[in-house]
Amino acid sequence: MARIKTAHAITFNPENLAGIERVEITADLLVIGGGNAGCFVATEAAKINSKLKVIIAEKADIRRSGACSAGMDAINTYIPKGKTPEDLVRWSRAQVGGGPLREDLALSNARELNECVEDLERWGLPILRDKQGNASYRGKWDISIHGEQLKPIMAEKALESGADVYNRVAITSLLMYDGFCSGAMGFGIRDGKFYIFRAKATVVCTGGAGTLYKSYTADSTDSGSQIWMCPYCVGTGYAIGFRKGAELTSMEQRWVATRSKDFCGPIDTISVGYKSAIINSRGERVMERYKDLGGDAAPRYIRANAPMEEWLAGRGPCYCDTTHLQPEEAEDLLIDYLNERPSFVLFLASRGQDITKEPIEIYGSDPYIVGGHTGSGFWVDTARMTTLPGLFAAGETAGGNPNKFVGGCAAEGKLAARGAITWVTGKKLPPLDERQVQDEKDRIYAPILTNDTDGIRPIEMKERLQRLMDEYAGGISQYYRTNEERLDYALKHIKILQSQFGYLRAADLHELMQAHETMDRVDVAEAVVHHLKARKETRWPGWQTRSDYPKRDDRHYDCFIESKRDPDTGHIITFTRPYTQLISGNRRQA
Repeated sequence: MARIKTAHAITFNPENLAGIERVEITADLLVIGGGNAGCFVATEAAKINSKLKVIIAEKADIRRSGACSAGMDAINTYIPKGKTPEDLVRWSRAQVGGGPLREDLALSNARELNECVEDLERWGLPILRDKQGNASYRGKWDISIHGEQLKPIMAEKALESGADVYNRVAITSLLMYDGFCSGAMGFGIRDGKFYIFRAKATVVCTGGAGTLYKSYTADSTDSGSQIWMCPYCVGTGYAIGFRKGAELTSMEQRWVATRSKDFCGPIDTISVGYKSAIINSRGERVMERYKDLGGDAAPRYIRANAPMEEWLAGRGPCYCDTTHLQPEEAEDLLIDYLNERPSFVLFLASRGQDITKEPIEIYGSDPYIVGGHTGSGFWVDTARMTTLPGLFAAGETAGGNPNKFVGGCAAEGKLAARGAITWVTGKKLPPLDERQVQDEKDRIYAPILTNDTDGIRPIEMKERLQRLMDEYAGGISQYYRTNEERLDYALKHIKILQSQFGYLRAADLHELMQAHETMDRVDVAEAVVHHLKARKETRWPGWQTRSDYPKRDDRHYDCFIESKRDPDTGHIITFTRPYTQLISGNRRQA
């Protein structure tokens, strides 16, 4: 096992490509991204065959990277006694309005969930339990944890597995040979080196895509970090696979969360854990309008969209009504937040807010493409291989299976590891295509090697994209609504942004990373818009709302929307795949 230390940033000013050091590494299995899923790929691979050489390429540092980097207060999806994996699939299916979802993927994932959580507890993660030793549940499927050390625990086990970890290496493209994925390429964001990872199988575990849309909570900062999702999960995994022809699914099924107003604080702890109803400015219980859909127990997209509907109807603002809490309950709530989101307690204190006398104002978030919550991601088979042979997906990048959350993304890591190891058995490492390597090296360093100082800074293109998506592709400023004309406008201007990639300029390695992140965002955004355009109905209001097609249309769209991009031309096609129900019962009921 080798732990590749994070290098200190250097002054990087080569005169040409010849001055950039090339590093070539070979492996049986390459894992792109060292988050939750990536760590579980490594540990499971070592359990199956400790002789395999496993490489993890991580853009940050594996100890605090990915969507779980800051820790969690709960593991969403753990099957309690008396429930079955089939029950969880039924619940997940109901949470997306009856589907579509890949029931084959959901069922195989559900069968692995509890073992993953038990792994974490054996590794040292404190799980809250009652006097009888049963896990403490916060909802039907969520168990409470002390999770501030969740990611370091995962990272430690990944390192113990024997995986070689390359920290601070940004992957920019897949390696291909004869139609197969044979690894990936990228650059060191601290050392500037050009990295080539050759592998018999590659698992992409790069998380979802945040920061495609403008965030109203980040208006006063230039960090972009006041968002619901990890701000550095920018969709790179989707982008590198999509550009090589891998099929994407359900990208229109965006995730929209309900957050505390003016601060990106979660409200489930308040609304679910402390039974604080959502009310409007008139004091009316908002979810009473949705009794036919379950009221307070309505699907997540209904609950997320409901406060925004109140604003549209002139009944905003909306709140989590905490005024019913007794002083000791309010204290317990704040203690919970000190464990989960300490800055939220400071936010309330800065306002001098007594939550027993004044409710907590809430609002919607900008949309995210996050395959652990919705069905967005690559179309995969049950072994978690994408439509690109040799490329596997785990966690947020594996599509078709919503409501995986923390436990499910860990399970995806295990399943992808098994699939990848089966794939590599008996296979030899393909030869290296030097023309492909040189082309990617040229592309990577172009923004920093150009002598032309006039150009576009990555942040300028990112902000243009975010505003474009917000205003024309159903962002929060439009209350998540879009239509055919707006989507066509978005596609036209995304093409303009893509035509301007050659004008991106980077002053240093950090800005070079930002340039490639921005290009990835633009390419993923294009796929999202194509999916929104192809689904000519409204199936998940808020997540996917078409003002020109306001009704659900099961006759034509009870199916998956898919997309593929031609690697040579960049042309994108959309098409459908049928929905297959495997688990019995009413699809809209848990």
